[in-house]
Amino acid sequence: VQLQASGGGLVQPGGSLRLSCAASGRISSINVMGWYRQAPGKQRELVAVINNGGSTKYADSVKGRFTISRDNFKNTVYLQMNSLKPEDTAVYYCNAKTYGSLPATYWGQGTQVTVSS
Repeated sequence: VQLQASGGGLVQPGGSLRLSCAASGRISSINVMGWYRQAPGKQRELVAVINNGGSTKYADSVKGRFTISRDNFKNTVYLQMNSLKPEDTAVYYCNAKTYGSLPATYWGQGTQVTVSS
């Protein structure tokens, strides 16, 4: 599985960005896709994930502001980020997990999101 992330950038507080993550390879094996982020000096943390059934999970800090969605035809996961705050500044990483007999975790390259005036 290969993951290609895009959509980061610089935005003012209160603004919006949309991240995209396109998956390729053994797509049928993917069970969960999502986004994690890592700010300078901090550990990588979960932002939002979505499973094959469409169930979602969000970090408390982004609930009500971020929305994760999945386009199965395009094999792409999106993260719509609204009402951005300076504390959302981080490198955002796309993630995919496969379960079953050979579980695995895959990471895309990070995309920088900077929220600053």
